[in-house]
Amino acid sequence: MSNIAIITARGGSKRIPHKNIRDFCGIPIIAYSIKAALESECFDEVMVSTDSDTIAEIAIKYGARVPFLRSAKTSNDFATTRDVLLEVLSEYRKLGRCFDNMVCIYPTAPFITAEKLKNALDSMEQKEASLVIPVVRFSYPPQRAYVVRDGFLEFKWEEYRNSRSQDLEPYFHDSGQFYCYNIKDYLACDGIITDKIVSIELPESEVQDIDNEQDWILAEMKYKLMRGKA
Repeated sequence: MSNIAIITARGGSKRIPHKNIRDFCGIPIIAYSIKAALESECFDEVMVSTDSDTIAEIAIKYGARVPFLRSAKTSNDFATTRDVLLEVLSEYRKLGRCFDNMVCIYPTAPFITAEKLKNALDSMEQKEASLVIPVVRFSYPPQRAYVVRDGFLEFKWEEYRNSRSQDLEPYFHDSGQFYCYNIKDYLACDGIITDKIVSIELPESEVQDIDNEQDWILAEMKYKLMRGKA
């Protein structure tokens, strides 16, 4: 099996300027994704898809390859991750290179480790999955949610009013870190996989969306805890 790691790092971050290469606990945040992929020794190719020469330079410094830059079509505010991945696979085919599996890794996911990537790829192979997604459990049961109606607070689902938390089905959400795809299945459905999806659960302490400055501070705190440096 041949595997490619694709780290998606557009240059035009709006909410946090230069987000993908900003210093995070001492090094550019994208370096954590690159290092985890390289240290896993799972990949025939570790590449960064970017439209930025600056990001490309930093990516290469930390060991990734940047064999081509993104097109204008996949660099605008409306381009999706799917658009980027399909373009990358197409460009590699033009270079005469094809792969069996790909792992799309986000550039602002410092909690990714080589071990997590290995586990995800192993899970994909063992369960013959089309897609493996790392997920995190909701810390409080969504079934016990409140809503405001006509200015007053009430249960969204009244039937769960007296349910114990431990008796409710656990709900999960995407950790927003990486995705493992079987490329044949991915291309067969044009990048929209809806079945044969397997999850691996991550602890909440190792998951953090980074959309603003407060998120960044929380992520650094969690990272230091994870690494035992706090």
